[in-house]
Amino acid sequence: MNIAQDSVVSIHYTLKNPEGEVIDSSDGGDPLVYLHGAGNIIPGLENALIGKAVDDELEVVVAPGEGYGDYNQELLQKVPLSAFDGVDSVEVGAQFQASTANGPINVVVVDVEDEHATLDGNHPLAGVELHFAVKIAAIREASAEEKDHGHAH
Repeated sequence: MNIAQDSVVSIHYTLKNPEGEVIDSSDGGDPLVYLHGAGNIIPGLENALIGKAVDDELEVVVAPGEGYGDYNQELLQKVPLSAFDGVDSVEVGAQFQASTANGPINVVVVDVEDEHATLDGNHPLAGVELHFAVKIAAIREASAEEKDHGHAH
């Protein structure tokens, strides 16, 4: 069986940045299981896996636009520290959920100065070229329930 729309796919993977540093890996753990075609993984990786079979191994380089998106300067926002009502200390690296016109987004404090904090709403891997080493561990047809729910069970 080959990977196609509505396949439940199990992969082992190692993800590195362009400098070769490991960002994430399933090495030593369970494979990542996803429903192909349901948008459960980034588009660049999902597209590269179409037609592959169990035990296939591949190296995939995913451009930011097919991964977590390009870095968007508009998602940097300087806010007054008074906006953090009830928070004891606002420090670089702290994560919060912010309400936007498009719904909630996760933000990270990237700078704190005087009476303001700078928040970044970009995904941590936005703008990063992603380097995957992948091995297909298993493929099966999705059940009707998995298709309805949009993810593997």
